Amino acid sequence: MKKIIIVLVLAFPLAMHAIDQGFYISFATRILIYAMAAASLNLVLGYGGMVSFGHAAFFGAGAYIVGILAAEGVTSLWIAWPAAIVAAGLAALVIGAISLRTRGVYFIMITLAFAQMMYYVFVSLKAYGGDDGLSLPSRSTGLGVSLANDFAWYYLVLVLLMIILYLLHRLLRSRFGRVIEAIRENETRATAVGYPVYRYKLLCFVISGAIAGLAGALIANQTSYVGPALLHWVQSGTLMIMVILGGVGRFWGGPVGAVVLLALEELFSGSPLLGPYSLHWQLPVGVILLAVVLFAPQGISGAFAKKPQ
Repeated sequence: MKKIIIVLVLAFPLAMHAIDQGFYISFATRILIYAMAAASLNLVLGYGGMVSFGHAAFFGAGAYIVGILAAEGVTSLWIAWPAAIVAAGLAALVIGAISLRTRGVYFIMITLAFAQMMYYVFVSLKAYGGDDGLSLPSRSTGLGVSLANDFAWYYLVLVLLMIILYLLHRLLRSRFGRVIEAIRENETRATAVGYPVYRYKLLCFVISGAIAGLAGALIANQTSYVGPALLHWVQSGTLMIMVILGGVGRFWGGPVGAVVLLALEELFSGSPLLGPYSLHWQLPVGVILLAVVLFAPQGISGAFAKKPQ
């Protein structure tokens, strides 16, 4: 099954080009980027047990760093993308250092508050578009090939996603990953055993934010535009829905949720069956989400996971 999926993912752009459907190459690339962002949220939400409702802050920060550097004439991906990762990681460090001193609904609200604060900071940056956002003159450069080519761009994003997923897989199966899961299951017991719970959770939060920053850098290049909406709470909610759909705490939960949610959005927003009601595509998607929560509480990937013998 995995081999079939790999073949399909690799052959998809070639198939779409053959039938003259170039739009879907760009659409699939967008799915890959959001799969990375959702996987980063799943690290803190599913494995760390931290319900962050401000993950868009890191996603949008990474995008804006690339946009601002491009506006200043810096288009090299070797500079802009690491800068986006570092900036998002530092933002996660500051936000996490404060937010992790709270628990439960207070943690949810304080992460949301920080994200909205960052949203209004970028709205106020009139030199970089303010409310209107900022257009990028071109995609990043530095690999010797034009990333304006949709084929090259698709495969680059795919490679980066595979690298991130591999690193997450190794991380979650390391001692660090086991401790994070132990903290999620019983933080009091983990503390009693002697683990520095706060530092483990903060590091998990920073890693997650840095990955989201890379996804933000990619979405900025994908659309050649960055705007405050990337930091809005709605964006955080979208990422959370992806994780819930795919499966909270399931390794493939984020990517699967991104594929399903964006595919449903594309399907229903242009569906002839809905006619003039296609503008309200969120309603059928909401019904599907409700059904998943009720009948597959482990998410889509959890529903298809092998059951223990």
